[in-house]
Amino acid sequence: MRSNGFSRREAMGLGAAAVLSACMSTGRSGGGYRAPDVAPRAVPNAGWDAWVAGFKGRAVSRGISSGTVEAAFRGAGFLPEVIEKDRNQTEFTRTLEDYLNIAASDERVSLGRQKYAQYGGVLSAIESRYGVEGNVVAAVWGLESFFGTRRGNVPVISALSTLAYEGRRGEFFEGQLVAALKILQAGDVSPQGMTGSWAGAMGHTQFIPTSYLAFAVDFTGDGRRDIWGEDPTDALASTAAYLAKSGWTHGLPWGMEVTVPAGFNAGLLGRGKGKSAAEWQGLGVRSASGQSLAGGSIIAGGNGGGAPYFLLTQNFATILRYNNAQNYAIGVGHLSDRLLGRGAVQASFGPDASGMTKADRQELQRRLTAKGFDTEGSDGVIGAKTRAAISAYEASVGLPVTGEPTLELLRRLR
Repeated sequence: MRSNGFSRREAMGLGAAAVLSACMSTGRSGGGYRAPDVAPRAVPNAGWDAWVAGFKGRAVSRGISSGTVEAAFRGAGFLPEVIEKDRNQTEFTRTLEDYLNIAASDERVSLGRQKYAQYGGVLSAIESRYGVEGNVVAAVWGLESFFGTRRGNVPVISALSTLAYEGRRGEFFEGQLVAALKILQAGDVSPQGMTGSWAGAMGHTQFIPTSYLAFAVDFTGDGRRDIWGEDPTDALASTAAYLAKSGWTHGLPWGMEVTVPAGFNAGLLGRGKGKSAAEWQGLGVRSASGQSLAGGSIIAGGNGGGAPYFLLTQNFATILRYNNAQNYAIGVGHLSDRLLGRGAVQASFGPDASGMTKADRQELQRRLTAKGFDTEGSDGVIGAKTRAAISAYEASVGLPVTGEPTLELLRRLR
């Protein structure tokens, strides 16, 4: 969530535009749901103790009551695992094909359609108030916490104070810590109930504290803006409020897959090179699904450029205000379409950097599993399990251990 010049991704220090959400962390061949992590344990740290003692005075001077401060830090502690994650983030990129395979995996779409039906009335009411379509709000929910199944179990006060004390981005995280204390002071949640990611993103749709203060709403009318509990209503409404205040236009699609004619001028591609629907129509651009074109920019999403092509509207730019990563915003848009029953991307993404198509990667995973090197799925996304399986196979047959998928390796497995 963007607030005070920072996005939630920037707060986490994740710079690559195609970095996957925590809910996409892979325990499988590529992506999808995995079991929640064990909450980190606090350890004694004299330096953190001294920092907290000094911070308490600064917090009171910024309008936090001493009672709130003392209650917040009662039971809080230094979390070395948070520092480890902050310092050892593996920054990597995924192709748009891989990202969409994860963002709109069969598992995520299936659960999402169940949740969309279950909360259809709530989402309709939220749409009526804020003018943001329910399927779009639900798609953000799906990407941020796998529809509430991975909301985070790290004590936020401990995490933020640890990161503020550590100092690498101390000023930013101290600001988030003060904001968290303001949330506690307002009575929206207890210190024990304020849990989230290791970097302080909270609840069903992963608000950082400053974004919560700016956009969270009490849609249920119970006097609390509860984004942490089992009921996602306030979190979903808060997400809609954020998008609405960021310029969402009701009735305008986020974008769509399109086809372009042979000989299409590639110089017309790219964000910032927008044209009206009529202009694109005149240039031979067509919607891949047959829906009406909208005005916007067209980008090439293929692994080597080229098809598939996506036309992106102003609402796409609004999703970027929530998370400024192109693949994320396309993932939200595409998942929102899938929740309505629409189909997957129609055009082929083409071979990846190693020359493998999705079908090749899926065959590789199936053949590795058949030989006893389980990739735990064959979605065509090369994740940690697939790389481990490749490495184990390579070692078993005396090959140099690389963990890299290649056409040569596939031929050897056939």
